[in-house]
Amino acid sequence: MRVAVVVRAGAAPLWWAGVFAAGVGLLVPGLTGRRIGVMAGAALFIVAAGVVSYSRRKRYTALGRAAARAGKHDVLQDRAVGVRNWRRGHRWWLLLAWLLALGCNFAVPVAGGLLLAGCGTGLWLKAAWLGRRERAEDALLWVRVDWLAANGGRPAGKAVKAYRGTGVAAGDAAPGGARRRTAALV
Repeated sequence: MRVAVVVRAGAAPLWWAGVFAAGVGLLVPGLTGRRIGVMAGAALFIVAAGVVSYSRRKRYTALGRAAARAGKHDVLQDRAVGVRNWRRGHRWWLLLAWLLALGCNFAVPVAGGLLLAGCGTGLWLKAAWLGRRERAEDALLWVRVDWLAANGGRPAGKAVKAYRGTGVAAGDAAPGGARRRTAALV
């Protein structure tokens, strides 16, 4: 499983859940008022994006430096399968986070939604950072699926002992975990 794909898998659900919850928060006046809620939400967005983006970078870097070349018996999982496994494994956490963000709108409107959106942005920024590292080193980073957590996450967790590396043409995901763009047939 690609490391950047696992990191990026949660970015879109967190972002959209946060944007929707923040949009609902604009309709509810809340206890603190919309203006304070939006300002607090903007601060939470920036802090969450920074914390999520920069957390565990040393571990990712250390595992990336020690990456061994993937052998012919290593199984390389498709991007769609990895994203589906992550989202299925985290669906209840995503639903709970979204419900909490909606509930926060009655106290501090917009803030909970922008916090969720900030976490999604931080994951996207971390995946982009991993993509830049992969392009610079001209190698894609893979993690064994059995070393991931039961819910398909934690690509830099304690169970992960080392990464595998392949050339940038391997797999169906571009560096950074995005879908690989193919040339249009003419």
